[in-house]
Amino acid sequence: MINRQLTALFAALEALLVAAIGIVIPLAPLTVLWGVQFGFGLDWTAFWRASVDIWLIGHGVDVTFTLDPATATGLGLSGAGTPIEFTIAALGVGLMTALLGVRAGRRVAETRHRLLGELVALATFAVVSFVVSFSALHPLARPSLVQGTVLPTLVFGLGLAIGVRLTGADARHHRIADWIESWPARVRTISMTALRGGTAAAAAVLLAASLGLAVAIAGSYARIITLYEGLHTEVLGGLTVTLGQLAFVPNFVIWTASWLIGPGFAIGTGSAVSPLGTNVGPIPAIPILGALPAGDSAFGFVGLVIPVAVGFLVGAILGPGVRREVSGAALAVTALAIGVVGGGILGGLAWFSAGSAGPGRLVNVGPDPWAVGGFAALEIGLAALLGLVTALRRQRSR
Repeated sequence: MINRQLTALFAALEALLVAAIGIVIPLAPLTVLWGVQFGFGLDWTAFWRASVDIWLIGHGVDVTFTLDPATATGLGLSGAGTPIEFTIAALGVGLMTALLGVRAGRRVAETRHRLLGELVALATFAVVSFVVSFSALHPLARPSLVQGTVLPTLVFGLGLAIGVRLTGADARHHRIADWIESWPARVRTISMTALRGGTAAAAAVLLAASLGLAVAIAGSYARIITLYEGLHTEVLGGLTVTLGQLAFVPNFVIWTASWLIGPGFAIGTGSAVSPLGTNVGPIPAIPILGALPAGDSAFGFVGLVIPVAVGFLVGAILGPGVRREVSGAALAVTALAIGVVGGGILGGLAWFSAGSAGPGRLVNVGPDPWAVGGFAALEIGLAALLGLVTALRRQRSR
C-alpha cells in the first residue's frame, strides 16, 4: 500500500513539474518586466494570465482576444470590441511539454506500479490544465476551457507513453509485434518499408529545412536587427520578443519545409512565400520575418531538388531490403506508400503549424496542409520508385 501511495505521489509531482516549467518560462521574464518596466504598478495577475495563454496557445488551444478601443487605436486596427480568435499553435511550447513528458514517462516506468503512475500522472496534468485554464479566463482574453484541459493533456500523454515505451517493452507491445508477424511476408515488407522510408524522408526534409532556416536568418541578420530597433523595446522587452519567437521556431522550420516542397506558405490572406516568388504585402514588424526571401528568386526552384533527392536516397537505401518479397507492381506500391507516409507526416505538421494569428488578413497564416502533403507525397513517392529500381538493377548487375 505504501509503495502504491509513493508511486502515485511521485507521478503527480512529475506531472505538476512538467506543467509548472512550461508556465514559468514565460512568467519569469514577464514578472521581471512587471517589476522593472512598470514598477509593480500593474496588477500581476495580468502577467499570470498572459503566461498561461502563451502556454495554452503552445498546445493548440484557441484563445479569443477582444481589444479595447485604446489598444485597437494604438495598434492601428479597426473593429475594437470585435473578438479575434488566435488559433495558431506555438509548437515550441508543445514540443517542450512532450519532451518533458518523455522524461516523466521514463521515471514513472521505473516504479513498481507503472500503470498506476501513468494514470495518476495523466489525471494530475488534466486537473492542472483545467485549473490554470480557468484562472486565465478574462473578458479580453478567453481561452477555450475544454481545449485547455484536453489538448495539453494529450501532448503530455503522448510524451508519457513514449517515455514508458522507451524504458522497456510491455505485454501490449509484444501483442502488437506478434500481430504484425502474422501478416503475409509481402504485406509486412511493404508496410514496414513504407513506414521507415516515409518517416525517414520527412525527417530528412525537416533537417534540410532547419539548416535552410539557419542560413536565412544568418543572411538576413542586418534586416532582423533593424526590425528589433524599430520596436523600440528595452532589453527586457527585446528578451520577451525573442522568447516569443523561439516558441514558434518549429513552426518556422515546417514553413521552410513547405517552401522546399513547393507550395510555400502565407503570411496573411492573399500573400504567398514560395520558390516562385514572395508577395506578402503589409506584415507585422516581427524581427524573424526579416528572414523572408524578398521578391522573385531565379534559383528558388533549386529548393525543390531536396525532397526529390531525399526520396531517391530513401528508395536506394531501402531497395536491397525489399528485393526478395517485392517486385514488379508491388515495387510501385511500395514507393507510393513511402510517398503517402512522408506526405502525410509533412502535411499533418503543416496543419499543426498554421492557423489564425490576428484580425483581418492575419486570419490565414502558414502553409496549406493539403497542398504540402500532396506535393510531398508525389515528389517523395516518384523519387523513391526511381531509387528502388536503381538499387535493384545494381543488385542484379552484380
